[in-house]
Amino acid sequence: MFATPAFAQAAGAAASGGGPQDLIMQFAPLLFIGVMGYFLLLRPQQKRAKDQRALIEAIKRGDTVVLNSGVIGKVSRVDDAEVQVEIATGVVIKVVKAMISDVRTRGEPAAANDAKSTDAKSKA
Repeated sequence: MFATPAFAQAAGAAASGGGPQDLIMQFAPLLFIGVMGYFLLLRPQQKRAKDQRALIEAIKRGDTVVLNSGVIGKVSRVDDAEVQVEIATGVVIKVVKAMISDVRTRGEPAAANDAKSTDAKSKA
């Protein structure tokens, strides 16, 4: 009972031909979804990764950084693949550069005999 109308509809569609225009209209939504997926998902992710690489390459001594674990510290030494971060007074840890998630403040490398530190000690 239900099979008869379905066969009749299929026979009518096959008789109409279905040219290249129908084929394009079938694949147009899939193509549209693919293009939108690129612009909404892949492109922003690539931009974010590029910005993160630039951020890590620009790290220098004196910057305050946030690690992926949430630890905040000040960069005391920068190597090729590692960074030494001071997380407390006298506590220095080595961290892989890729584990740095953010740079909070950018500091200038301070000399050991900085005028600020000598002024602060003389006032105290």
